[in-house]
Amino acid sequence: QVQLVESGGGLVQAGGSLRLSCAASGRTFSSNGMGWFRQAPGKEREFVAAISWNPSSTNYADSVKGRFTISRDNAKNTVYLQMNSLKPEDTAVYYCAGSSLTRWATSTSDLYDYWGQGTQVTVSS
Repeated sequence: QVQLVESGGGLVQAGGSLRLSCAASGRTFSSNGMGWFRQAPGKEREFVAAISWNPSSTNYADSVKGRFTISRDNAKNTVYLQMNSLKPEDTAVYYCAGSSLTRWATSTSDLYDYWGQGTQVTVSS
C-alpha cells in the first residue's frame, strides 16, 4: 500500500516560515516527479510546486516563486517544501503528490496518482 504522509503544517504569523515534509512508503518515487498542491476554503485545489526525479528541474506557481523552495531526498523517499515570507493568502490545506506517470516537474494534477491526506497551514495577519 502506497502512502504519502505530510507533516510540518501549523499556525504561523505573516512573514514567518514553515517547512513541510512528505514521506512516501510502499514504493519508491526516486524515478518520478513529485509535487505540492493546496486548497483553501471555498476554492479549488491549485498547484504550488513540483520537482523532477533528479532534482535539477523545479516548477513553481507564480504566487509562490521566490518564497517557496521544493526539494527532495531520494534516499529517504521524501520531498520537502520550504515556505518563507508567508502571507495570509497562503492559508490552505497542503497536499503532497507523487506521479507514476511522469519523471518531470509537472503542474498538471491529473498526472499525479498518489496523494497524501494533507496538512493545514494557517498564516495569521
